[in-house]
Amino acid sequence: MPLNIFGFQALWSPYLIGIILFLTVVYFLVTTVWRKDFKVSEPLKKSEATYFILAMILLYIIKGSPIDLMSHIMFTYHMVQMAFLLLLVPMLLIKGIPWWVWKVVVEAPVVRSIFKIFTQPVVSAFVFAIMFSLYHMPGVFDVIKLDETLHGIFAFVLFLSAFFMNWPLIGNVPGQKQMKPLYKIAYVIANAVLITPACALIIFNPNPMYSTYTDGETWLKAMELCVPSSTLSGLSLSGPELFNNMNPLEDQQLGGVLMKIIQEIIFGIVIATIFRKWWIQEKRDDKAITENALREFQAKKQSQQF
Repeated sequence: MPLNIFGFQALWSPYLIGIILFLTVVYFLVTTVWRKDFKVSEPLKKSEATYFILAMILLYIIKGSPIDLMSHIMFTYHMVQMAFLLLLVPMLLIKGIPWWVWKVVVEAPVVRSIFKIFTQPVVSAFVFAIMFSLYHMPGVFDVIKLDETLHGIFAFVLFLSAFFMNWPLIGNVPGQKQMKPLYKIAYVIANAVLITPACALIIFNPNPMYSTYTDGETWLKAMELCVPSSTLSGLSLSGPELFNNMNPLEDQQLGGVLMKIIQEIIFGIVIATIFRKWWIQEKRDDKAITENALREFQAKKQSQQF
């Protein structure tokens, strides 16, 4: 059955387009026109603008395109959506917003204490793992998917925990404590390990876990999160099997596997980037030490000649 029966709004989320365009305009106003209002600022870098635009494009693709609609029909799409939304979008946002803007945000009176606590590596890693695992517990997941307000709140808190988890790796606000490269690598590995039990439960469970993907009535109610109820009331649908060739268990297992694969790819790239920067810095430091030692030796030798 074609997806266009759900209508243009469900397929392309025009409201989200408006929000993203608004955020993009505000971003460029703050980082260019209003930059002079900041005590400390720098010209916007092309790389920063690129990262931010990529974050907005990716956000729309995973939350505004038909992928979002499919995430309510197939668990596989949901997990792919979660992987990019929680592991990649926060990184792009952190790198896309200039440090002098972040400095104002993280040093605000109320935000300062929250940041200090939740960006501690141990805290951020465990909070994200707990929130991710809690979100995907069958009882919790089904309840959240049936209540628009509860779903919005929980999804926002989960995204915020992902943001805090990524901050120790990417954040570069002057004055804030930075992890050493080897500690960052260990931190990435720890994060990968901490969410593995939740993914393993999804992959190896012998039975389908979520009624919002298996029970027709519950699924139809959950679809109201992305499809107007007026549209759904005019449709005669029995369940997600109308749009999915896989059985629920295969769909669930594939979703868990793809989540882990995407996570490993993203984390692998992060580790490779950290290691490369560390290696370049070490080579630069070694060269500087060698040059300094050579200059000292030559100066000492000249002084002995006189």
